Amino acid sequence: MKKVSIRRATPSDAHLLSLVATLTFPLACPPSTTPENIAEFCATELSPEAFDRYLADVSYRAWLAMVGTKPCGYLLSHDGDPVEADITAVVSMRPTTEISKIYVTAEYHGSAVAHELMNAAIQDATSRGCESVWLGVNQQNARANAFYARQGFAQVGTRRFLVGDTWEDDFVREKVLSGTSTVKS
Repeated sequence: MKKVSIRRATPSDAHLLSLVATLTFPLACPPSTTPENIAEFCATELSPEAFDRYLADVSYRAWLAMVGTKPCGYLLSHDGDPVEADITAVVSMRPTTEISKIYVTAEYHGSAVAHELMNAAIQDATSRGCESVWLGVNQQNARANAFYARQGFAQVGTRRFLVGDTWEDDFVREKVLSGTSTVKS
């Protein structure tokens, strides 16, 4: 396997991020997710224009995993308190950041790429004073759930996540970054 490098994405990377995002998002969807719903989600949430918006907002941060000039994975994080009541109720530590998206191409499943992306984001969150990171993951995605458990993310609740016109069931997972955190009020 070729050497993979991890780097912080910049606004000029919107097309690369979209490319890897639209290749990898379908890999994480349960079999019941229709191709139409996947296509709609990719068009609205993972397009180059969507990544332009994410990267123009200082509360978002992105990392790319690269093999030479080819992306093989990415992570998008989002700072700030959760806005959905079901997530606010279960994410216990503040300040927090969401691991909004983390995907790796099939060729790199089982490698250290996802771990390296996660480490980059967690080190960044820790250096900025975040007390926890959280994420949502489809309940049927056994591979991702096992990965997050190995990374120290505890299952703290559930949420509903809209893909196209279908609501999916996610677990909410949180990783506490320090023992001196403040519990949410």
